[in-house]
Amino acid sequence: MSEQRRERDSMGEVEIPRSAYWGAHTQRAIENFPVSGLVFPPVFLQALALVKQACAIVNRDDAALDPSYAEAIIQACREAAEGAFASQFPIDIFQTGSGTSTNMNMNEVIATRSNEILTGARRTTQPVHPNDHVNMGQSSNDVIPTAIHCAVCLQTEQELFPELDAMAEAIRSQEERFADVVKTGRTHLMDAMPVTFGQELSGWRSHIVHAKDEIAYALRRIRQLAIGGTAVGTGVNTRAGFGTRVARRLSELTAIEFSETPNHFEAQSIMNAICAFSSSLRTYAMGLVKIANDLRLMNSGPFSGLGEIRLASLQPGSSIMPGKVNPVIPEAARMACMQVMGNDAVVALSCAMGEFELNVMLPVIAHNVLESITLLSGVSRLMAEKAVRTFEIDRERIALALEKNPIVATVLNPVVGYDTASAVVKKSMHEKITVRQAALALGVITEEQAARLFDIAQMTQPGFSAAGD
Repeated sequence: MSEQRRERDSMGEVEIPRSAYWGAHTQRAIENFPVSGLVFPPVFLQALALVKQACAIVNRDDAALDPSYAEAIIQACREAAEGAFASQFPIDIFQTGSGTSTNMNMNEVIATRSNEILTGARRTTQPVHPNDHVNMGQSSNDVIPTAIHCAVCLQTEQELFPELDAMAEAIRSQEERFADVVKTGRTHLMDAMPVTFGQELSGWRSHIVHAKDEIAYALRRIRQLAIGGTAVGTGVNTRAGFGTRVARRLSELTAIEFSETPNHFEAQSIMNAICAFSSSLRTYAMGLVKIANDLRLMNSGPFSGLGEIRLASLQPGSSIMPGKVNPVIPEAARMACMQVMGNDAVVALSCAMGEFELNVMLPVIAHNVLESITLLSGVSRLMAEKAVRTFEIDRERIALALEKNPIVATVLNPVVGYDTASAVVKKSMHEKITVRQAALALGVITEEQAARLFDIAQMTQPGFSAAGD
């Protein structure tokens, strides 16, 4: 038996692997776009199948689609959404800019499976047709943006948000654990006034919480769907209210509250909602890089660096230097975040490429924004579990560095003035004595004043000042 079968479309005959569920349109796309080997991720295919399922339900309920066809399509979509046909979607990301090839790939797979359900054979022509029945009331131009939005919501709610919560909790745990440890603050990478570990970590946690809030805010518009606009936003070849009813059905299938976009012409051509969402991911990534940098610097050494903390030893760090251990998790996180920032640039540029009634950069937009969610979910989990939650601190080293810090002379300013305080600092550094000892030696403060002014823990509290002494 031949391993190929022949199908005919409007352009003529095409040979297709006999075992494939896809049809002629998909096969032509496979042959036309052997670009990168990158394909749509499972979450996008799940979302696309769910959109098809919601459309079939509405078409059935509107009596626009034969009930037996509808039930077969609904079952096939359910199976596809669960990943049953993962190998049947081989089209490259870099394809026709509307995503028509992938939309038709799904239409053909669903039609073939529906015919298999109805007839027991993979009939590729009748009774269920990929365009007339599976794609009823739809266009690639509203389906693909809808699937992108649906996939973003699914992946963010199921993957990213739980990891952001776990990251915030890991920071909070260490924040409370080391709340009483005072350390040298740093600005410009130079010694500054003391802070507590708890205060420093509270800034990390605040970033995570606010980043989640910003992402959640951006999701509000992502939950508005383009479905119902069909080819150019007018809704040609569909019925009034179709988009609203599909959004309602999709909400039931996903437990996410979707609605029809208030303006299809924006939703299908400008993609501003996705651009804003990607920007919120970039903002989180930038803050995560800051946290990773802090961890690396505090862990540096262990002898000639800061050595304030000890990250968990996870693997040998060198192929030539025995015993070397590197901060591999923060390094991996920084690389992932750089990729997210690059992805955001691609998304922004792609969103700017809309012309008239359609943006024809949809597949690359989908690929980059979904990859960013995947990367941030993964490195957030690793940072929480293997870096933040497990680091230990070197209290003795921190205290020793703090004792030598001449910047604590700042508290003398309200008492003796900036210039005199500067003289104290110079004496302290020149004679390698503490600021307190230098101030007393110069006679600029009393022992009683010194006891209050150089209470290091009090220096970290809001409003601490020597004013009035």
